Amino acid sequence: MAVKALRVGIVGGGIGGLAAANALHQRGCEVTVFEQAAQLGEVGAGVFVYPNSLRQLERMGFGEQLKKVGGKVGTTSAYYRMDGSFVGKILTTDSTGWNGMYGMHRADLLSTLASGLPADRIRPGHRCIGFKQDESSATLEFANGNTAEFDVVVACDGIQSVLQKYVVEPLSPEYAGFRAYRGLLESDKVPGWDVEAHQVWMGDGKHFMVFPVRSGKLLNYVGFVPTVDATVESWSAVGDRDELAASFEGWDARVVDLLAKVENCFWWGLYDRRPLKRWTNGRLVLSGDAAHAMLPHLGQGANQAVEDAVALSIFLEERHPADVPATLKRYEAFRRERTDVVQAEARKNGLRYDSKYESLEQRDREIANSASLRKWMYDYDVAHEARSIVNA
Repeated sequence: MAVKALRVGIVGGGIGGLAAANALHQRGCEVTVFEQAAQLGEVGAGVFVYPNSLRQLERMGFGEQLKKVGGKVGTTSAYYRMDGSFVGKILTTDSTGWNGMYGMHRADLLSTLASGLPADRIRPGHRCIGFKQDESSATLEFANGNTAEFDVVVACDGIQSVLQKYVVEPLSPEYAGFRAYRGLLESDKVPGWDVEAHQVWMGDGKHFMVFPVRSGKLLNYVGFVPTVDATVESWSAVGDRDELAASFEGWDARVVDLLAKVENCFWWGLYDRRPLKRWTNGRLVLSGDAAHAMLPHLGQGANQAVEDAVALSIFLEERHPADVPATLKRYEAFRRERTDVVQAEARKNGLRYDSKYESLEQRDREIANSASLRKWMYDYDVAHEARSIVNA
């Protein structure tokens, strides 16, 4: 007799939540995504899609759509000192030479993922305020008075997760001491700019990066600047473009010239968390930033959320509701070894980018040698590894 489809409730309609919904939907689960906003949407900040997640998204059927809306990142990508001196190339391929790397407008990635789901599987206007469970099911409670019952609940509700407290005593997010200014600029306003390059300038306790989105028609820029006071963790707080330009005064002329073209920007504070003691409690599992919030200095936050999604779908495929708690524990044991490493390495890479070294030569050597870490991340096939555990 066929196993009845698991009912899966996903809290959070961001990249991680929609990736989880697609992966689970395609493996036979009955998914429902709850998003607190009145309509599905994502503010206009850039995000990287790297080979480790792109190969999974292509298997879900999104390859052509991502190719159309992404900004291809190619082999001219490079690291520089603040004065423009070349430090080393940025690895943009996996070990096979596959250049599976895009700069993406978050809204484009989100709409692509949403297109893979039946419209009635996404429920906007549902802010989760409570959770309870018993041996047979889990129930979500929402601010609008609705409730919903599931066999599994996946918390994809970010670094400020509402559901985290039902799994573990919450750890407050740790402020990294930096404010990130970010924005989008039309590439034709910067004649001669390499629209297939990810470029990073490092020095003086701060760093600046630029990469393409939307087929190179737009450039996503981010300036990381130290602050004394904590800045809100928000994608939509309006920044001071004059303060941004002043922070990189005297840097490479390419940076100065680009910032002169900027008319407005946004900022957000950088936060992460130390690894949590656990990610699961019975029928509830944390995913993405709710489980392993990380700094952006390896660009892996969204990519690790996609890996979570695929792994979780493989572990839950054709499982009986009674097996869910034990299955979620196996999933956590499988995933957290890798995400703990990526979290830690993101912190270390931030120190490199911000030149926290007595010797810049040492920093430059580490940057130039960072390809081995990148290959470890990019070569990883989470579906293959998850299946090897499930089928063992």
